[in-house]
Amino acid sequence: MRKIEFARPIIGEEEKRAVVECLSSPQLVHGPRSLEFEESFATFMGGGFATSTSSATTALQLAYLTLGIGSGDEVIVPSLTHVATANAVLSVGAKPVFVDVNSHDGNVSIDQVIKAITPKTKAICVVHFLGVPVDMTGVMKVAKSNNLFVVEDCALALGARVEGTHVGLIGDFGAFSFYPAKHITTGEGGMLVSKEDNLINISKKIKAFYYDKNVGDRKIPGLYDIVGFGLNLRMSEIAATLGIVQLKRISGFLEKRKFNSELLYQNIGNSKYGNLLPNSRSGAESANYCASFVLKPEYAKKRNIIASQMNEIGIGTSIYYPIALPLSTFYKSNPVLSETISCNNAEYLSNSNIAVGVGPHLEDGDISYIADNLASILEKVLA
Repeated sequence: MRKIEFARPIIGEEEKRAVVECLSSPQLVHGPRSLEFEESFATFMGGGFATSTSSATTALQLAYLTLGIGSGDEVIVPSLTHVATANAVLSVGAKPVFVDVNSHDGNVSIDQVIKAITPKTKAICVVHFLGVPVDMTGVMKVAKSNNLFVVEDCALALGARVEGTHVGLIGDFGAFSFYPAKHITTGEGGMLVSKEDNLINISKKIKAFYYDKNVGDRKIPGLYDIVGFGLNLRMSEIAATLGIVQLKRISGFLEKRKFNSELLYQNIGNSKYGNLLPNSRSGAESANYCASFVLKPEYAKKRNIIASQMNEIGIGTSIYYPIALPLSTFYKSNPVLSETISCNNAEYLSNSNIAVGVGPHLEDGDISYIADNLASILEKVLA
């Protein structure tokens, strides 16, 4: 029996040496490594500006703080996403307004976004679901005509591009995650990006208590003023060190993900029991985060049995995502927060999907093992 993990960070000797070297440094925050990581990240994207954060969640929070979004404001978010997407809105005092997603790809429905806009709406948050970019042309058209900000949740989308432009640089802000299951890792960590230098400069102040002088700019150590509201949302030098080395390997990681994803699609093909969500879109380049097999509605109740049987033979699985957020206990218990246009598609996808990995830790034989056994288990459980 194979042991195929859904995701696994790939940490080599270069990362280990770099971290040990960092630990020998007298400066573990406010240092040169975080700046180097930010500059390297912007270079990889092909433009824009970046500032590192403690997580993708705090990157989203920082985006809303920078844009001045708060109490009394509304931010439109997709119903099918990680809870961090909505909680970041809630954390600044604003209200997340949930809308449904497309059933064919899990990305936010632009038609539903339009219906959800009110005089209180200040921003649209889009999630590039499983690394396949949202129709940003449509989103930006709606945003521009309604004078709204656009925040891109790119937690699963490092490497994804729309007509050559990296996601995160299309709206006002983009937030990335470096959690261990993601395309590269810093342990915990995130990055906030923007095509606007002035927005990132404000973000840098807010993420570090809004000091009037950075540590290196203080003529007398410890002497500074507070000139605005800020928090501690920074990335450590240790995490940034990991990020610097991991980013050097990103091209290879992405190539392997694309290869594994395409191979899996070839092996699984069409099934009478369901289908894989698209791993690409015309005019866009996917980040190939994972592959999600969606059961047909009549088989959805057997999803957990199928996933359990896959796990029993060593195939790691996950669910993206386990519940439509407005139906979760927390949001559903608050009628004001759970107000939503119908989220039937999000509910269906959450109840019927089984996700498998396509990361660079997988070999060709692993992909075949996943495809063959999925087909076998589907037949055994559902026939």
